[in-house]
Amino acid sequence: MIVGTAGHIDHGKTALVRALTGVDADRLAEEKARGITIELGFAYADLGGGAVTGFVDVPGHERFVHTMLAGAGGIDLALLVVAADDGVMPQTREHLAILDLLGVHRGIVALTKADLADPARRAQVAAQIADALAGTGLAGAPLIPVSSLTGEGIDALRDALAAAEAQTTRRAADAAFRLAVDRSFTLKGTGTVVTGTVLSGRVAVGETVVISPPGIAARVRGVHAQNRPAPQGMAGQRCALNLAGDGVSRDAIRRGDMVLAPRLHAPTDRLDATLRVLGSEPRPVGVWFPARLHIGAAEVGARVVPLVAPLAPGDSGPVQLVLDAPVAAAVGDRFILRDVSARRTIGGGVCLDLRAPARRRRTPDRLALLAGAALANPAQALAAMLAVPPLVVDLTAFARDRALSPDQAAALARDVTVIDTGATRLALSHATAAGLAAAVETTLAEFHAANPEMQGMGRERLRLAVTPRLPRDGFAAWLVGRIDAGALVAEGAFLRLPGHTARMTPEDEALLARILPELGGAARFRPPRVRDMATDWAIPEADVRRVLRIAARQGRVDQIRPDHFFLRATTAEMVRIIADVQAAAADGWVTAAAFRDRVQNGRKVAIEILDFFDRQGVTLRRGDLRRINPHRADLFA
Repeated sequence: MIVGTAGHIDHGKTALVRALTGVDADRLAEEKARGITIELGFAYADLGGGAVTGFVDVPGHERFVHTMLAGAGGIDLALLVVAADDGVMPQTREHLAILDLLGVHRGIVALTKADLADPARRAQVAAQIADALAGTGLAGAPLIPVSSLTGEGIDALRDALAAAEAQTTRRAADAAFRLAVDRSFTLKGTGTVVTGTVLSGRVAVGETVVISPPGIAARVRGVHAQNRPAPQGMAGQRCALNLAGDGVSRDAIRRGDMVLAPRLHAPTDRLDATLRVLGSEPRPVGVWFPARLHIGAAEVGARVVPLVAPLAPGDSGPVQLVLDAPVAAAVGDRFILRDVSARRTIGGGVCLDLRAPARRRRTPDRLALLAGAALANPAQALAAMLAVPPLVVDLTAFARDRALSPDQAAALARDVTVIDTGATRLALSHATAAGLAAAVETTLAEFHAANPEMQGMGRERLRLAVTPRLPRDGFAAWLVGRIDAGALVAEGAFLRLPGHTARMTPEDEALLARILPELGGAARFRPPRVRDMATDWAIPEADVRRVLRIAARQGRVDQIRPDHFFLRATTAEMVRIIADVQAAAADGWVTAAAFRDRVQNGRKVAIEILDFFDRQGVTLRRGDLRRINPHRADLFA
């Protein structure tokens, strides 16, 4: 269990931690000289239950709230400290508000300096505390009077903490590894060490990790968990990691960085979230509201963009946060917003989407998607997101941004239809996938009915015509599956239903009946050009060319040269001629001249015919020589 202290300056937080653990959490000379906590302090103790409890001692001075926030993330229980002589003070209330915004709803109140208060004063301060806790997640938290000087209540508090330790739920150790760095330093003979709370997953000695956002790869040389050497650290523990690698140094790793499993490295500088504004905020939070974002142990400048309407004091709603610098975060992480002068806490919330769009961020579909993303259970969130437009979710990014393990991601994939593009995996609900297949078949059937003469519909045109509108690579991967299943037929860039063949209108059939005799007979190897037929018959060249192209798609003719179409029977005959010439050649290779002589055509036309066969793979070429490819010899049969 990780216990975080909270409370006003000089209310005895550090002295209380020392009384409970025997450790002085103030480690800086300036802290000892001034008698106040400036930096985060840490102490560990077995409170009697056999487990090691970690204490994070935070500063109480208003100037160091940002340091307090760096230690508040990841705590399991709040130890709210209120001095009996002072009672509830401004930083007591701000720390309490921060804990509530961070979702810390387990806590114990220590009424410190109890030796300075008589029963009446203790009762008065207890009433103040109960009033301050009302309406927060710590309402009803037990209150224990203590004195670090006389020892009063210390044993009772230790017992209460031990009982809370036994009730602490183990965190998501089966998720992917994330540790929020709050300190980075160098130890002589050891190297670079970082400390922080493991937010999820586990890490073992020898594993490779990445420091994010900078993207520095490192190897874990050693682990201390809850202040003890250990083979691994896991979620819910405070850990010190000894890291090694190129670029790893004390100065390269800063408070606020995240040490994580390599596949989670994807920092963001724009995210959508839900924000609750404190009732104490003097004015509404409007568009482009400036603030300081505290998330994990990181602090960065931010601009707030409400996605529905300005948020009045006490209101909650969806917002977009545009950051001055990228941060490493996860969906579900809680954050705090403070004003740019660091004098007050504005509010806090939960991250919903780390890949927020800069445009169309306020549409009803977008807001519905965020409502689904807000569900804490990943399976429920995915199902809700797949039920609203665009009806497709990048499953790879979904699992990464929620720090899910490979096993957790695989479990999600079992309940959806997955399209694997190679670079990523897209998820659709089974109902949406069935609807997509039906929409494609309906769209193609309607296209074939309206355009019987065309071989099929262009892939991109079809993609844009159906719902959901998959990304290009996703649609291409989905088509491969449908084609392999025999539900669709691909012909070049066109798609058709299996039973469709291009059909001409009666007028087109009549024109083709006039054209085909011109392509046969003695002149079959030298057919007239398209433009010549159009000119002789006073017919638009485009009509002649269109009808011939339809006939080519039907396999009745072949377009061998840009302006020359040959009968399919003639094309097959020319393949046989090449084979005959090859058989008669001493070296088994065909020259353009030998082929020209057989078809009694000009050299230029003969070479263009041979080039056509090269493109189709019917002939194999070596310089100016060719021979039949036995694997494609029957292509035009």
